[in-house]
Amino acid sequence: MSDGEDDGDREAQHGRTPGRGVSPAAEPIEPAAPDEFGLVQVWWGDGKGKTTAALGMGFRAAGHGYRVHMLQFMKGGAASVEATRGEYNAIAAIEGFSYENSGHYGWHGFLDGSADDEHAARARGALERARDLLAGADDADLTSPLALDGPAADGVHMLVLDEILYAANQGLVESDEVVSLVESKPDALELVLTGGHEEPSYIVDRADLVTNVRKEKHPFDAGHRARKGTEY
Repeated sequence: MSDGEDDGDREAQHGRTPGRGVSPAAEPIEPAAPDEFGLVQVWWGDGKGKTTAALGMGFRAAGHGYRVHMLQFMKGGAASVEATRGEYNAIAAIEGFSYENSGHYGWHGFLDGSADDEHAARARGALERARDLLAGADDADLTSPLALDGPAADGVHMLVLDEILYAANQGLVESDEVVSLVESKPDALELVLTGGHEEPSYIVDRADLVTNVRKEKHPFDAGHRARKGTEY
């Protein structure tokens, strides 16, 4: 105990602790509405963990009964990645969390045998879908609970546009189109943008949270392939 701190001070601090120090326990998930959603998050950088962070927030939000959807622009993967991803199985098991994938095998510009024209077409399709999802959220009452099994186009509390920043890096969508999506966001919608190794300077001033996920070391550099359970 520090100088000047007595039992009363500690009790007052303890009283401000959620649960008053009681270990949290899982509860049934019931539809609910967030009180403080409405920010724009940007996760970019050359390090591993951008999508992982977005998924973690999605699971956390869904655990509170909020409606969450993830639209993936470029998650095509590589030869070492299986078609079924661990995150897709986990999302399917969580009521209130849904996803869709607009990517396919390979990565744009990597000369890996996949067709760059198809990457571009799919990215454009994802952009149109993102506009539809934002319009649906704008029509919905995001201050109220939403049906956990309802279509994403009927409104969600959190929308993750995964790898949209990478698609912009690659010129598959224009940066001003990304800005337009952000500007059309309903006030109560939490919008999460991920991807890309280049700083998305065009969106930084419009975001409330910007995280540069920087690589210090990666097993890929030593020749490791994507591992089941960590990368997919």
